[in-house]
Amino acid sequence: MIKVSVLYPNSDSATFDMDYYLNTHLPLVAELVGEALLSGHADKGLAGGAPGEAPAYIAMGHLTFDSVESFQQSFGPHQGAILADLANFTNTHPTVQISEIKQ
Repeated sequence: MIKVSVLYPNSDSATFDMDYYLNTHLPLVAELVGEALLSGHADKGLAGGAPGEAPAYIAMGHLTFDSVESFQQSFGPHQGAILADLANFTNTHPTVQISEIKQ
């Protein structure tokens, strides 16, 4: 099983509409990729590791799939629509990481 993490970097000028992300963007992604998506959730950055330190990421989204191939096949045809929606909730440029889930 793999996890696709979308990391939205924090900065003084970063904006992120968590309500839109949770109620519009993630449901859009789920609808477009269909049954290939096993689960998804979001994290809101609160703080860094040191007292008073800002979080490195303003938000993170995590999606799980059976495999990299499953993700690529389901996401690829809809990449344009999904990426176009970013401007509706953030002004950041996210980093994507695909990880193998170990238990």
